[in-house]
Amino acid sequence: MKTLYLIRGTSGSGKSTLAYQLIDGFTAREITAEEFCADDYFYDNAGRYNFDATKLSFAHKWCQNQVASTMVDDVANIIVHNTFTRQWELQPYRALAAQYGYTVFEIICNNKFQNVHNVPADVVNKQRERFEH
Repeated sequence: MKTLYLIRGTSGSGKSTLAYQLIDGFTAREITAEEFCADDYFYDNAGRYNFDATKLSFAHKWCQNQVASTMVDDVANIIVHNTFTRQWELQPYRALAAQYGYTVFEIICNNKFQNVHNVPADVVNKQRERFEH
């Protein structure tokens, strides 16, 4: 079975931590898996994170394209870990899953860790306020 995991939650909720744990588990069992997030778009070749809010829509489109390309390759497990605070943000991934025959699992993280990209507390609070279950 081909599976798409959509991991949602506010900044610092544990999305990436869970994604990496899933990848490690699949890899340990020699099961193919890939993980993607829009944040990856903002890393330069030296591994520095350079967030630019004006490029956020490009980052999400890039992430969707990465997932589509991986689905074409029939990778068994694909994990996307983005905030996805609104339901409509999941739709492009659900459409890709339907197109390529993937089962979708939606996972919501509710933890409150220090976020790795130092997103300000007021921004995280806004994410919580607009989060649609």
